[in-house]
Amino acid sequence: MNPVDYHFEAVTLMITNYNRSQSLERLLAAFATLRCSFGAIIVSDDCSKPEHQRVLLHLRDQYDFSMITTPQNRGLGNNINKGQDAVKTPYTLYIQEDFVPKPAFIQRFRQALTFMHEDEALDLVRFWTFLPYPYVKPYKEGFSEIVISRWALNYKKVFAYTDQPHLRRSSFSARFGRYAENINSDKMEYRMCISFFQKKGRAVFFNDFYGLLSHENNELEPSTATAIRFWWQQKDQSIIAAVRYVYRQVKYNYDIQFM
Repeated sequence: MNPVDYHFEAVTLMITNYNRSQSLERLLAAFATLRCSFGAIIVSDDCSKPEHQRVLLHLRDQYDFSMITTPQNRGLGNNINKGQDAVKTPYTLYIQEDFVPKPAFIQRFRQALTFMHEDEALDLVRFWTFLPYPYVKPYKEGFSEIVISRWALNYKKVFAYTDQPHLRRSSFSARFGRYAENINSDKMEYRMCISFFQKKGRAVFFNDFYGLLSHENNELEPSTATAIRFWWQQKDQSIIAAVRYVYRQVKYNYDIQFM
C-alpha cells in the first residue's frame, strides 16, 4: 500500500457487505489509492456465501479491517446495527460496498468532518444521492442544509435521511433509534427516514452529489436491494401515477405525524 497522506483517526469506515467481495475489494483499493486511512475499518458481512467469505478473509489480511459476521442472513437492518455496535470512534463514515470514492472526495470529506466538529447539532453529512432534496438552504463550502418542515407540501421531504454514503456521529442510534430488523430493506430505510424527520435531525449534503463517489454494479455482483431510490423517478403519465402520488402524499404525512 502507498504511504498514507490522509489519516482520519476519529472516524471508522463502516462498510456493509453481502455476496459482493469484488465490489468490496474495489472500494478498499480506491481508498488505498487515494492514500486515505481511518482510525478503524469495519466490514459488517450478512452471511455471504462461502466463496465470498474466503475472499473477505484474504482482504482482511491485506487491508487490516475488523470483520463482523453472522451465522445466518438477517437483512440490512441487522447488518448496519451490528457493524455500528462495533464502532469505537466518535464518527462513522458509512458506505455500502458498491460505491467508489473519487479523488475529490478527500477534500470534501475533510470539510464534512470539520463541520461535525464545529457544529455539535449536526447529525449527518451526505455525500451522494439520486436526486436533490426538495427543501434546502445554503450551508457553506458547496454544501446545502436540509430544511425539515412538517408542513412542507412535497412528500419527498421524508427522505432527509438516506442509507447512501454519509458521515454521522457514532451516537446516531442513541438519538434516532436502531435500524428495524427482519423487514425489507426499503421499509427499514423508510422507518429511519421517518425517525430522522420526526426528531428533527440536521443534515447537509454536497451540492455536486455525483462528484464525490461513483455507484458501480456489475453483472457478477448486481445490487441486492430493491430500488426505493427510484420511487420518485417514475414518470408515466397514467392514472396510476396520479393515484400513487396521492397515496404517498397521504401516507408519508400520516407516518410523519403518527408512526
